[in-house]
Amino acid sequence: MMERNGHHALFVDGAPYLVLGAQINNSSTWNSTLPKVWPALQRMHANTIEAPIYWEQLEPHPGQFDFSSVDQLVKGSREHNLRLVVLWFGTWKNGNMHYVPEWIKTNPQKYPRVLNRNGDLIDVLSAQSQTNLDADKNAFEALMGHLAEIDARDHTVILVQVENESGIIGSPRDFSAASNHAFAGAVPADLTRALHTKSGSWSEVFGGEADETFQAYHQAKYINEIAAAGKAKFNIPMYCNVWLSYPIAELPERQVRNPGIQYPSGGPTQWMLPLWKALAPSIDAIGPDIYSSDPAFYSKVLETYARPDNALWVPETGNGDDYAPYFFLALGHGAIGFSPFGVDDTGWTFKEGEGPVAHTRNYALLNPMAREIALLNFQGALKTAIELPGQPEKELDFGKWKASVRFGFPQHDGQRVPGTANHEGRALVTQIGPDEFLVTGIESSVAFHTEGKLPGIRMQILSAEEGSYENGTWKPMRLWNGDQTDRGLNFHRGADAVVKIRLGTF
Repeated sequence: MMERNGHHALFVDGAPYLVLGAQINNSSTWNSTLPKVWPALQRMHANTIEAPIYWEQLEPHPGQFDFSSVDQLVKGSREHNLRLVVLWFGTWKNGNMHYVPEWIKTNPQKYPRVLNRNGDLIDVLSAQSQTNLDADKNAFEALMGHLAEIDARDHTVILVQVENESGIIGSPRDFSAASNHAFAGAVPADLTRALHTKSGSWSEVFGGEADETFQAYHQAKYINEIAAAGKAKFNIPMYCNVWLSYPIAELPERQVRNPGIQYPSGGPTQWMLPLWKALAPSIDAIGPDIYSSDPAFYSKVLETYARPDNALWVPETGNGDDYAPYFFLALGHGAIGFSPFGVDDTGWTFKEGEGPVAHTRNYALLNPMAREIALLNFQGALKTAIELPGQPEKELDFGKWKASVRFGFPQHDGQRVPGTANHEGRALVTQIGPDEFLVTGIESSVAFHTEGKLPGIRMQILSAEEGSYENGTWKPMRLWNGDQTDRGLNFHRGADAVVKIRLGTF
């Protein structure tokens, strides 16, 4: 990954790459089920598959590794012209230890689990155990070493997710004797320096957030060590995904965070993100898994994770049509990629032959120019607009030129723009020259104007070419005029298109 002037890009084969991702279901990376994966991704026009590798399958016996699923996954990705994001389901998966091998599950004396506040064991491995860390690290090193052997030249694998929604479900931290002893001691100096806090005990420094912060500290360092060991075998970008802290549907005075119950304690949530960025330098990005289609929440999450030190990447989100406009919103925040969850033909989320509808429309539109979009976003030349409830219009500012985006049809003269019934309008505008733009959208119109003037006043469209990119070269198809341009560039009625427009003044 590369950062320049606050903009990020994932480089693949020497150029920025936009992940048009699709994550398959949890139990779909088996040789028996992978044939039901590829058709769904092809129908969706995805360019990248996200697929899990399971510790319990990879290392069924200590030190004995089975790479058959890894090999089939890489082979199938290549055969279907897809890049691959490998998801390591190791110590944690959704705040539990459900994917660790049986030889770990049945030996809690050697591989200690978390004790909750009542002293009961729960099904989460302790992040403070060196034995647990060494076992996971050994398996991950084996995985990354094998990927280096089979893929160092071809670059099929472009990202690796280290663990999955890590943390504790069932307790805010480990309450074992060793953990309690550490908790009673002083906060480590590396954390107080990173967060610019005072010294003292965990409770003195962090108050009511002490338990969660304690768990996050040990968890971030645990995962960072695993990532560093994996990179020593195969140095490709690695990230962590996160189960977010969602708003509580209660009275305002009851909206108190409940780590370990409401979400896995210790993960890189909105509140713990600064800690993780400071203490897990081997993790290149932290990506939010977003499963709320509330516009205010989605926007806030994107703003939180789009940091100068963190490339915005949405590794999981809802596959329903109401989530599709947020792909455009994410691009407007500089995202390097986006990936709805549960895309395959196993029948778990969709019937065979079906799949996401609105997400597919997005990908079909942008896939041919994904590389161009990635480069323009890295250059800071891209802006987007999505329709929000009660807000059927938006203005995009490109300096000399402004782009007025209006959602919904018909857009009658002199009448308020109608918006769409499902708030599905979205548009993308990117500047490719002083007076030249690349424009596309869904259920939207885009009209250009200069400061203080309406569209069409003392400005003109010199040309509006509908076309597409083929292997990086723009191929014009026809010129737009008349009904297609008189009231802005109109993208509706399923006529999805991309237009290169040149403007002039007089």
